[in-house]
Amino acid sequence: MTEYKKGLLAALACYILWGVLPLYWKLLEGTGAYEILAHRIIWSFVFMALLLAALGMGSLFRNTIKDLCSHSLKGALMVSASLLITANWCIFIWAVTHDHIVDSSFGYYINPMVSVLLGVFLFHEKLSKLKWASIVIAFLGITGMSIELGRLPLISVGLALTFALYGAAKKKLHINPFISITLETLLVLPWALGYALWLYDAGEGHFLTESASTDWLLMGAGIVTAAPLVLFSTGANHLPLNVLGFCQYLSPSLSLLLGIFLYHEPFSTVQLAGFATIWTALLLFSLSDFREQRRKGS
Repeated sequence: MTEYKKGLLAALACYILWGVLPLYWKLLEGTGAYEILAHRIIWSFVFMALLLAALGMGSLFRNTIKDLCSHSLKGALMVSASLLITANWCIFIWAVTHDHIVDSSFGYYINPMVSVLLGVFLFHEKLSKLKWASIVIAFLGITGMSIELGRLPLISVGLALTFALYGAAKKKLHINPFISITLETLLVLPWALGYALWLYDAGEGHFLTESASTDWLLMGAGIVTAAPLVLFSTGANHLPLNVLGFCQYLSPSLSLLLGIFLYHEPFSTVQLAGFATIWTALLLFSLSDFREQRRKGS
């Protein structure tokens, strides 16, 4: 198997897992979003720590911590990345367990556009006219949907902003993805452990107090969080960015289908128009990016 095929299979597997992740959180719907979040942090850290040990990356992990401690700006960025991904996980879990899967999928559709704007303002990246046009179309779509619905889609915007800002922080840090996710969970681990223990002591927790299946599902949150990240890292190492970027739309598409057809969430004509506008913008953006990549390759 060629490196390209390995990368493509890994990327597709990653985005499929992310796309069907609402199925997993729905199994824990009665547990509570914040308790699920706490256990996701705890068991993600445990899983990643074991993975780092198995890969012999302990010394790299320690050296990274020393580097972050000696550079205050890097340390601040690491803390920011940790808080942003925690906020993103929290919004997503809350959205899924409160029947807002459609809104969450919309957030991940508009996320690339937000990331592009951050690239322009934070990293002074240049955009083609077609890319600017796609951003304007996406903005008009979001504005039109907000006016028609009478509200700003806060879940969608929150997911897009937190993940885009998280990506920007990671871009500045340049840290190995396995090391990064371990540190991100480590930094918020005290809160997660404290909250889980408080729930248990108050008799309100679901871990070790209900069924064994609930316990396994909460512990499994670490695997379902880390496994796609490992696959994503593999895909990123073997695929061109334009291919990797195009594959990412598989994830919100699967979530959207789950929300509409499996969980029967409302999907109005206004929402359909908003999604159609975003899809148009993404198509234009992808076309422009494809042309740019071809010119670079020639």
